[in-house]
Amino acid sequence: MKKILFLVLFVTLIVAGWFIGKPYYDLHFSAIEIDQHKLIYIPTGSGLSEVGMILEEEGIMKKDAFNSFAEKLDFTKEKVEPGKYEFQKGMKNKNVIYALKNGNQELKDVRITFNLCRDIYDMAGKVAPNIEADSIAIVSYIADPKTMEKYGFRKETISALFLSDTYEVGEWDMTAEEFVDRMAKEFKSFWNAERKAKAVFLQLTQSEVATLASIVEAEQSTRPDEWPRIAGLYLNRIKKGMLLQSDPTAKFCWGDELEGVKRLLNIHMERDCPYNTYLYAGLPPGPIRMASKKAIDAVLNAEKHDYLYMCAKPGDENGYSGLHNFAKSYNQHLVNARKFQSYMRSIGH
Repeated sequence: MKKILFLVLFVTLIVAGWFIGKPYYDLHFSAIEIDQHKLIYIPTGSGLSEVGMILEEEGIMKKDAFNSFAEKLDFTKEKVEPGKYEFQKGMKNKNVIYALKNGNQELKDVRITFNLCRDIYDMAGKVAPNIEADSIAIVSYIADPKTMEKYGFRKETISALFLSDTYEVGEWDMTAEEFVDRMAKEFKSFWNAERKAKAVFLQLTQSEVATLASIVEAEQSTRPDEWPRIAGLYLNRIKKGMLLQSDPTAKFCWGDELEGVKRLLNIHMERDCPYNTYLYAGLPPGPIRMASKKAIDAVLNAEKHDYLYMCAKPGDENGYSGLHNFAKSYNQHLVNARKFQSYMRSIGH
């Protein structure tokens, strides 16, 4: 009888130890079962249920286990910190809970980069993967007339607010409003007193400088060293009341219809559109793309010269350079154009 009682007590202790000790062991010593580091996103407003579902869907831990661990470590709904978290292979379960509970985001210094963007839609698509706000929310907020009025822009000029670059924006849980406000501060910082004075000297508004910069950048996409000279050429044309006759502005009027087309034909210059500088004098209503800071500075520091025309420069033994020949007179421009046409025929174009 004593042996039976001892055996029952022994089994009872083992079972009790299992139920008491295993959860403790699992929490403090067991590691999450992932083969490599994994990023997860906890959206703003998430409760414990949503966090548990995210962890289970990402294969980090079961929802029931998370709920159990969270209760033991006093992780409540009020302590959920939204953000972007990185979990490493071999990480203990308790460390996952502590990271989420304390908001220990592995990626606090979120970096966003946008360049070569055609419009706010293109930009939003590049920004959204790096912050909590999705591209729809970003575009909707920017396109809201109240937003444009707040920052002093119109539908045609709002893209001038966003200066192509790389920015450290802090933590991941950034709303569309916070993103735009941050870009407005960057805009204000960039447009210091010196740049504003240069724009005034050119008799251009900040948006007009961005518009001309967008044309210059689109006109010469491979050799930024030509930007100040091209900017000077367009400024000369504006002063003389000449049409800018910029191919990128004519192409802009066709939208995606001319995607991939490198050489425009005469028919492409004839589409009636306020951005077509073959038909309308002066600058277009707004930028044809988001200009870079370097292109804006190229306009503000444009070369002073008498050039009014430019034409692609023929290549040499090293191939096509992407540079241009510049001319002060139309007759010289025709000479340059014939040279380039001859070169193109020589290489089979």
